[in-house]
Amino acid sequence: MTVLKAEDLCKTYVVNKRQNNVLRNVQMEIDEGDMVAIMGPSGSGKTTLLYTLSGMDDATAGKIEFFGSELTALSGSEISDMRLKKMGFVFQQMYMLKNLSIYDNIVLPAYQAAKSKSERKQINERAKMLMAKLGISEVADNDISEVSGGQLQRACIARSMINNPQIIFADEPTGALNKQNSEEVMSELVKLNREGTTMMIVTHDVKVASCCEQVLYIEDGNIRDEYRLGKFTEEGRRNREKELNDWLMKLGW
Repeated sequence: MTVLKAEDLCKTYVVNKRQNNVLRNVQMEIDEGDMVAIMGPSGSGKTTLLYTLSGMDDATAGKIEFFGSELTALSGSEISDMRLKKMGFVFQQMYMLKNLSIYDNIVLPAYQAAKSKSERKQINERAKMLMAKLGISEVADNDISEVSGGQLQRACIARSMINNPQIIFADEPTGALNKQNSEEVMSELVKLNREGTTMMIVTHDVKVASCCEQVLYIEDGNIRDEYRLGKFTEEGRRNREKELNDWLMKLGW
């Protein structure tokens, strides 16, 4: 089943009366259970593509379908509701509320989506389950300044999963992490994908992209090429990295 589909997607910014065509007639599809990386040079439109596909930014032209619903035809409030209930987000900058504990930050989106207070018991149980799965149960009551970068990013992943999203959008999810924390975070994302969560990851890191089954290369606002690696296996990591790096070099990476 197709989760996300873009047809002739364009995004244009006007700055000082000059047009900047960031996305140019993008065509792409992501199927249920896919783990797709978006790569390309700086300024190629990677993050703009993620923001536009997820409805965080308006498309200038073209069509976006999410499970058959046309995002470009929905109102702002309808798109916000869809993002809250059906999409999860993980960013390089780990946006969390400073006045809340790790646990409270994780449950907040689910409390917002809940129709009644009686649902909170189930939400609390899901939050505890996610934190246990991601190995951060012991920091539940900590402030966000009292945990490591890796723990904070895993908390962000737990928050992104709290409403059982149909897709997770991740923008450079390991960009602010050291090597060990980066590997731990990607390991968790791979596990979630194996459990059925669809993912789209913007990254400049070959190691991160090699964990995905498909890589799309964007240049000058359009998808120039794509490469299929298949499902990730730890045993094949090095070969995948080399294979992907060779392909990127041919594209002028």
